[in-house]
Amino acid sequence: MDAARKVLAELDPELEWIHETYRDLHRHPELSLEETRTSALVVRKLEEFGYRVHRVGGTGVVGVLDNGPGRTVLARAEMDALPVREATGLDYASENDGVMHACGHDVHVAALLGAAKLLADHREQWAGTYLALFQPAEETAQGSAAMLADGLADKIPAPDVAFAQHVMAQPAGTLQTIAGPVLSAGDSIRITVHGQGAHGSMPQLSVDPVVLAAAIVLRLQSVVSREVQPGEFAVLTIGSVQVGTKSNIIADKATLLLNLRSYDNAVRETLIAAVERIVRGECAAAGSPVEPEFEYYDQFPLTANDEAVTARVSAAFEAYFGHVGNASRQSASEDFSRIPDAFGVPYSYWLLGGMDPQAYAEGKAAANHSPHFAPLIEPTLARGVEAMVIAALGELASDPRAGGA
Repeated sequence: MDAARKVLAELDPELEWIHETYRDLHRHPELSLEETRTSALVVRKLEEFGYRVHRVGGTGVVGVLDNGPGRTVLARAEMDALPVREATGLDYASENDGVMHACGHDVHVAALLGAAKLLADHREQWAGTYLALFQPAEETAQGSAAMLADGLADKIPAPDVAFAQHVMAQPAGTLQTIAGPVLSAGDSIRITVHGQGAHGSMPQLSVDPVVLAAAIVLRLQSVVSREVQPGEFAVLTIGSVQVGTKSNIIADKATLLLNLRSYDNAVRETLIAAVERIVRGECAAAGSPVEPEFEYYDQFPLTANDEAVTARVSAAFEAYFGHVGNASRQSASEDFSRIPDAFGVPYSYWLLGGMDPQAYAEGKAAANHSPHFAPLIEPTLARGVEAMVIAALGELASDPRAGGA
């Protein structure tokens, strides 16, 4: 902890450029896999700080800072924005109409850059290797997979542990940790069921996909209540049913969009198996002339924090800040865990509060993905930098020459 205090004692002089970087990122959001300006900014900063830089997975970036023998820590921030028209009224609001950093990834990038510079500037306080990874396309679940497919594991040193954080609609400056599942696994499914089209006045000649889709929707409502053990978390949402174009035409197919969430891979498998069984069964009962089609997309892995690593992070936060909150499991999903899972290493992912405390207390704090989502610059950014530095030095500052843990 002495090392963290010495490094973070130098944070205040860095805040001006960290704030300006954040504002710049917020003004210029980029959609998933289109983060070219953002990645160029990240590369420029990392090179200025003395990192060896790799471009991986299109717009992905990894900065490697070698500092002698020791453990290797990977810290990750995602870079992509959302197709949302901003309505915050901020003087640094998005200049890219219809695109907004509505999930706080600009906070994550600025905070990780701040941590990367502090660690580079104070190498005497730690030993090992620091990997600052900036990932594209988290919102579409494509980014981590793209980096791994592009040979991430062969291009960087293998980490011993990995960290990530996410700004949330909690009071600004708060930190919350939890061992085990913190974010759900998520699966989206596009299901196409086939009927037989006919004139609306001649339903006897049809296999009506409207009736078929309605039967499927109704039957799927029993999956969570009757096939998942009470007490287990599971969500099955039917977000869209599309069928037909005109009142007197019986269409020949229907498309349903489903979203599944779970904290347990066995529950996830139960949900998927039940969906496919019910859809196939209803199609058979309706006399559907063609087998249904299932397209799985936007698939997010489970994010489940390692118990021992999270205990170390929580203890370090407690020692430095005097308090750390207990996070609740979130039903949202993301794809960070694919990276440490690919290396077979443990990880911890914590929550960073970013909202005005009074607005939060009054229930007026805008949630992630809202056009009004506007984290406070401070204390949010400073806390994000501090958290990243403290977690990293908990692993890297154990060498005697690095000033003690």
